[in-house]
Amino acid sequence: MLTPAQMEHFQTQGFLVVEDLVDQATLTAVRAEYAALLDRLWADWTARGWVGETPDDAGFWDKLSRAVEGGFEWYQPFDISLPHADITEHTPMHFGPAVFDLITHAGVLDLVEDLIGGEITSNPIQHVRIKPPQRALSQEEVRAHITSTDWHQDLGVTNVEADETRFVTVWLAITDATVENGCLQVAPGAWSELLPHCPSRQIGVAKSHIPSHAVPTPVRAGGAVIFPPHTPHASLSNRSDGFRWSFDLRYNVTGQPTGRSQFPEFIARSRKAPESALTDWRLWQAMWETARRDLATGPHIEQHGRWSSDSAYCA
Repeated sequence: MLTPAQMEHFQTQGFLVVEDLVDQATLTAVRAEYAALLDRLWADWTARGWVGETPDDAGFWDKLSRAVEGGFEWYQPFDISLPHADITEHTPMHFGPAVFDLITHAGVLDLVEDLIGGEITSNPIQHVRIKPPQRALSQEEVRAHITSTDWHQDLGVTNVEADETRFVTVWLAITDATVENGCLQVAPGAWSELLPHCPSRQIGVAKSHIPSHAVPTPVRAGGAVIFPPHTPHASLSNRSDGFRWSFDLRYNVTGQPTGRSQFPEFIARSRKAPESALTDWRLWQAMWETARRDLATGPHIEQHGRWSSDSAYCA
């Protein structure tokens, strides 16, 4: 699928922008699935008296804007993962057929296969990112999936068990990602060193090691930015009047540690044993529900334990 020129760019520059990776029908299904989810949340907020009568022509973005303005917890019910702490048996999360079809999309897996081979596991360190205009956010909002994302390497937010794992991130745009609305920016180059990170506003590269050169990577809806785990990246602030929506999808070579073993992985494609690939989204959902129950009733498992704010480079 990838041309020799694209492969060379990925290897020497540490990233690749691929347009039209996912078809419009898949994008439409994802948007519809989230619209239905928001409608269910809205019905609950209405029953609680948190929102009043809704205009008949109020759409997805209208309702989401009201949720942001009202300070409702809208993000975690949208996410395709669990938070790093305070997990209960009722912590909301979203696993549905449209998102599963996105993660297992043939075009995405073809690209991933070109980069890591045909034994592909869906890594559980992946999220939805729906970023409101920066001006609409409170000063207290620091979650990287909602506000601007600090410089980091994906290897820096995994546990040490995955330091030798071969994986790739597919940053997939659901809406057009532009410089104005906060697209991804990367530090180009064949990075191979894990930079020191610090627990601060987010888990991010220590200030003394932040890259001096950054390249923005705008991409249209259905396209993606692809990069390996050592590439430093961040997002710009959303200075537009609309939302910017993307998914972080991650894949690793099957059999290698995911970096977050307490969360469920699944085989997305196998050339050696095609029958081992998961094809039923309901099983994916059930795996996460089991993990949620176990984590809610068991001891806390640290997700970013390798970094300490007491380190010399965090002073």
